Amino acid sequence: MPNPLVIVPTYNEIENIELLIKAVLALPVSFDVLIVDDNSPDGTATTVKELTTTYSNRLFLEKRAGKLGLGTAYIHGFTWALKRDYQHIFEMDADFSHNPNDLVKLYKTAIDEQVDMVIGSRYIKGVNVVNWPMSRVLLSYGASKYVQFVTGMPICDTTAGFVCYSRKLLEQINLNNIKFVGYAFQIEMKFKAYQKKCTYKEIPVIFTDRTRGNSKMSKGIISEAIFGVIQMKLNSIFNKK
Repeated sequence: MPNPLVIVPTYNEIENIELLIKAVLALPVSFDVLIVDDNSPDGTATTVKELTTTYSNRLFLEKRAGKLGLGTAYIHGFTWALKRDYQHIFEMDADFSHNPNDLVKLYKTAIDEQVDMVIGSRYIKGVNVVNWPMSRVLLSYGASKYVQFVTGMPICDTTAGFVCYSRKLLEQINLNNIKFVGYAFQIEMKFKAYQKKCTYKEIPVIFTDRTRGNSKMSKGIISEAIFGVIQMKLNSIFNKK
């Protein structure tokens, strides 16, 4: 069986990327890593390219023309993975908010329990977030509850970005029809998977806010999530009819 693949979108992550790559590739389970870089002006892609000589056949770089959004970066990565023989494909942030060690837990759950989607959840057992101000905790937790209410999905962490997908599930989702480009992309992917009646499991992880580099969150990203979820749900109802 081929190694599982971890997709990491990057934009200006020079302070984190080498440390993250080395941490993932040193895990007891052999993961491959695909970096999808949006032409970072800080030289992130250059650092990754240099590391590919050390980690040949396990580290890969796809460099895009510019900053095109988180969602399109993951779609690019999924498409790349599906052209190859990867059976389990992961989403992961570059800033260590997702603990690399938890990749092993997500992968073990996918294999042992034979589920199509494993979500590293901040909210399946209370609120597992470190170094966030209370305002951001309330915003994130409230957003997940809001999405649950609008969509009817029984997923506790609907906005989670630490996810393992099976190849079978990604092949069932029409990736060309994914509309959101910001963090709402995470909601839309879970909603599409839920519509396909996929098997899934949430497992608890501790989310730690970044200590190096700058957050990519913006008002536009939040607005897309709030208003886009309603439109997404309405579209699903009318498309059924």
